[in-house]
Amino acid sequence: QVQLVESGGGLVQPGGSLRLSCAASGSIFSINGMGWYRQASGEQRELVAAIPSVGSTNYADSVKGRFTISRDNAKNTVYLQMGSLKPEDTAVYYCHAGLVEKLGGSYRYREVWGQGTLVTVSS
Repeated sequence: QVQLVESGGGLVQPGGSLRLSCAASGSIFSINGMGWYRQASGEQRELVAAIPSVGSTNYADSVKGRFTISRDNAKNTVYLQMGSLKPEDTAVYYCHAGLVEKLGGSYRYREVWGQGTLVTVSS
C-alpha cells in the first residue's frame, strides 16, 4: 500500500518559519512530480509548490520568495521550507505525488495524497 505521510505542521507566529516533510512509502517503482497543496477553511484546495522529477519548480504567486520546495529522491521525500509566514498562510497542507506503483509483475500509475498537516500562523 503506497502512502504519503506528512509532518512538521504546527503553530507559528507571523514572520516565523516552518519546514514540512512528506515521505512516500510502499511498493514504489518511481515518483514523477511531487507537490504541496493547501486548503484554508471554507476555501478550495490550491497548489502551493510543485517539483518534477526533472525540471524547474513551480510556485503559487502568493508564496514566491518565501517558500522553497525540494526533494530527496533517495528517501522518496519532499520538503516545503516556509518562511516569512503570514496569517493568510494558515491552512491544512497536503502532500501530493504522481508515482508508479509496482504490483507483482505489473506497474500502475497513481495519484496519491497525504492526510494533511495543519499550519496555523497566529500571534
